[in-house]
Amino acid sequence: MAAAPELQHITVLLEEAVAAVAHRPDGTYIDGTFGRGGHSRALLAHLSPAGRLIGFDKDPEAVSAGERLAAADPRFAIVHESFADMAAALAGRGIAAVDGVLLDLGVSSPQIDTPERGFSFRFDAPLDMRMDTTRGQTAADFLASASEKRIAEVIRDYGEERFAVPIAKALVACREGGGAVRSTFELSQIVARAVKTREPGQNPATRTFQALRIFVNAELEELEQGLIAALALLAPGGRLAVISFHSLEDRIVKTFIARESREIVDPRAPSLYAAPKAMRLIALGRFKPSEAEVRANARARSATLRVAERAGAAPVAAESAQ
Repeated sequence: MAAAPELQHITVLLEEAVAAVAHRPDGTYIDGTFGRGGHSRALLAHLSPAGRLIGFDKDPEAVSAGERLAAADPRFAIVHESFADMAAALAGRGIAAVDGVLLDLGVSSPQIDTPERGFSFRFDAPLDMRMDTTRGQTAADFLASASEKRIAEVIRDYGEERFAVPIAKALVACREGGGAVRSTFELSQIVARAVKTREPGQNPATRTFQALRIFVNAELEELEQGLIAALALLAPGGRLAVISFHSLEDRIVKTFIARESREIVDPRAPSLYAAPKAMRLIALGRFKPSEAEVRANARARSATLRVAERAGAAPVAAESAQ
């Protein structure tokens, strides 16, 4: 029996992200979200034979794809861990500093388009939503045990859903009636009945699915930890490039870069005794996909790329597309 064709992922902002990060051909780089390897392959094409690239991913299917790439290119290695743990993982490999870190956040097309992963309301499948299917609590497990208040908080805070409370009430009522939600279709139908209005063209369950996915995978907490780890690893002049797909992610990235891109003076301390805290990043720009890329890939529409450089070396100027 023939093997099923591998689901394809169209890498967003590929050229812009790789050009921003891969500025030293002999350097060591991190692709913190390997996925199906689009950015990694492009990065490797920019590196010399002495260059080195380490990929990270929590998804076992992505790790399998990474292992195939590693077998074909000795400059590449894959690690089955979150990018939030990159510093510890690299320390174990004797790597103390890198020349660039690339993060492509969110869920990939193969994950969305694989029904059994439970990420999409387009398919009837078990309500899983875990990036790493080998560990952790599924979305169904969370909804089966969490309080109404907690469910509402998650849907409101991670999905920016104004109908979070009625959705939570409906989910708990269903559970108490003996029918805990276990599938994507069950969830989408309950949400559709609880949401009274929705933006034209958007499924009523869109924000709830987003919220549960972000919560189950601790995506925002992981992002904050990953940015701190990346900053600690970047050598002077090293680059950080982050592609985000919704406002919650982009806000964290924007705030982090802004905070680390200014000198901080403690007004309580006499200037003779307390030197100001030097800025650690230099913001290089914010970029959006071109109209041509959005036409070719509708999922690129919401993408934002932010680039920064580790202070300590003269930055190379970059145009900012506001």
